[in-house]
Amino acid sequence: MTARHLLTRSNLLGTALVVVLLLLPNLATAYFVNFVMTQTLILGLAAATIVFLAKYGGMTSLAQFLLFGIAGFMFGNAAQETGARGLNLGWHPWAAVAFAVVVTTAAAFVLGALASRTTGLYFLMLTMVYAVIGYYVFAQIVEISGPGGLTSIRRPDLLGPPVRLYYTGLGLSVLAYLGFRAVGRTGFGLTLQGVRDDPVRMASLGFNVPLHRTLAFTLAGFVAGAGGLLNVWWNGQIDPASIAIGPTLILLIIAVIGGISSFEGAWLGAFVYVLIFTYLRDLPLIDRIGITEARFNTVIGVIVLLIMMLSPEGLTGIARRLRPGPRPRAGTGQDPSAGEAPSTRTTEKELGVTRS
Repeated sequence: MTARHLLTRSNLLGTALVVVLLLLPNLATAYFVNFVMTQTLILGLAAATIVFLAKYGGMTSLAQFLLFGIAGFMFGNAAQETGARGLNLGWHPWAAVAFAVVVTTAAAFVLGALASRTTGLYFLMLTMVYAVIGYYVFAQIVEISGPGGLTSIRRPDLLGPPVRLYYTGLGLSVLAYLGFRAVGRTGFGLTLQGVRDDPVRMASLGFNVPLHRTLAFTLAGFVAGAGGLLNVWWNGQIDPASIAIGPTLILLIIAVIGGISSFEGAWLGAFVYVLIFTYLRDLPLIDRIGITEARFNTVIGVIVLLIMMLSPEGLTGIARRLRPGPRPRAGTGQDPSAGEAPSTRTTEKELGVTRS
C-alpha cells in the first residue's frame, strides 16, 4: 500500500479524531471524559458488532447485548471473592477476564451455529428469542446472577483510575474499527459479503454458508464480550434487568441512529444517545413543553423517526450527502470510492472463482 493510498481524506480525519480523543482528558472535564465518552466508547463497541453482522453478513442481530451481559456475569462470578453474590470463585482478575471472554465467545459460536441457517426477519426474531431466554436464565438462576444482581465488582488494579478505563475503551474501539474493516477485505470477509448478497449461488460454488455465518457471529460475540467487560468495570455491577429486551433494543437504536451500514455510525450513534440521555434534562424550559425524564424513550423515538425520514443510512448517511465529492450509490449508502460492499460478481472475481 503506497503513501498516496494512506493519505486519503478519511484516513487523515480519522487520525485527527483519534489524536483529539487521546488529548481529551486534558481538554474536557473529568465528568465528560469518564461518564459521557467512556460510556460512548463502550456502547459504540457493542453497536459496532451489530453493524459488522448487518454490513458484511446481512444479519441484524438482537443478541449482542446478551453476549455483552454474559461477559459481565462471567467476570463477576469468577473475580468476586467469598461473601459476595454469585459463585464467588475468587480468581485472579486477569484469569477472570480470560474466562469471561472464552465463555462469551463459545456462547456466540453455539448461538451463531443455531441461527446460521436463518436469514432476514427469521434471523432477527431468533436472536430476539436468544435475548429473552438469556434474560430469564440469569433472572431465575440466582446462583450465577445473585439476588438482585452482582454488585461491588472491581476492575483489575491496572485499570484503577477512571481515565485508564477511558483509554482502554478508546484502544479497543480503534482495534475493533480497524479490525472489522480489515476483515471485510480478507477472503473470509469477501465470501461473507457474497453470502449476504446471494447465499444460494455461494453455496452452489462450494462455499460453506452456515459456517461463514457462524464464524462471523462468533467474531462479533468476541468483540461484544470485550465491550461487556468494559461495561461491568465501568458500572461496578450487573443485574438481569440490564440485559432485558429494553437495553437490547437500545443497542439496535444506537446503530440505526448512527447508520447501520457504517462502522463510524456505531460510535456516532452511541455519542448522540449518551448526550441526549445525559443532558436532555438540563435544557432550559424543557419540562415546560412536557418533556420529562420519564418521557426520554419518546424523545429518542421521535429523533430516530426524524433521522430515518431524512436518511435511512442514519447520521453518517446525512454527513455523506453533505460533503463534497462523489455521491453514494442510490439505495446502498455506500461511498463509491470506499469499495467495501462488492457485489457477488465482484466477490467471485476477487476470490478467484470461475463460474461454469
